Amino acid sequence: MAIPAETAMTISVNQVGKRYQQHWVFKGLDYTFENGKQYAILGANGSGKSTLLRMLAGMQSPNKGTIEYNINNTQLSTEKLFQHVSFCAPGMDIIEEMSLKEFLTFHFTFKKILNGFTVDKIIEAMGLQKVSHKFIHDFSSGMKQRVKLAQAFFTQTSLLLLDEPCSNLDLQGVQTYQDWLKQYSHNRLIIIASNDEREYEGVHDLISMQDYK
Repeated sequence: MAIPAETAMTISVNQVGKRYQQHWVFKGLDYTFENGKQYAILGANGSGKSTLLRMLAGMQSPNKGTIEYNINNTQLSTEKLFQHVSFCAPGMDIIEEMSLKEFLTFHFTFKKILNGFTVDKIIEAMGLQKVSHKFIHDFSSGMKQRVKLAQAFFTQTSLLLLDEPCSNLDLQGVQTYQDWLKQYSHNRLIIIASNDEREYEGVHDLISMQDYK
């Protein structure tokens, strides 16, 4: 399923660096991420993979350099980035005091649902129909990760950022993730922070954080 081409996004990363106090996590990163392609960010723990992903999501700012976003060659401000980006990470918060159906319904009051889908169809795609009315705080860690992935994949955005997307997933969950990545990636820019080859098989390019120390 394709995201409409008119939302095509390109990201230009220009000599970007991030430091904490006097320690540079990475610096001198120059790269252009192109629409319709998938990329993987690789590196050891603490190398800055997750930090870079949060910076691309507009959640953190670089200490050096700039990040520019373009929709159809028109520059997009970071203040307007929210509507164009989906983000999933193991540590991100979801509202566990809601049922699964309540949470997804709430989420899609802020973001546009992927064409052809409803909340019920998303729950079916997750394989969680039997627990749709249960509170998320009663879910296993793997079920919660499916919820996080679903709210990212099934939001109609041109940029999809995934941090260690198979965390806590069993083999069936990994297969579901891989299927979604194939089915719902067209016309999207997808960037995956991971060292697990199952999570980024077939990407267009690999970016090693070790090259920017």
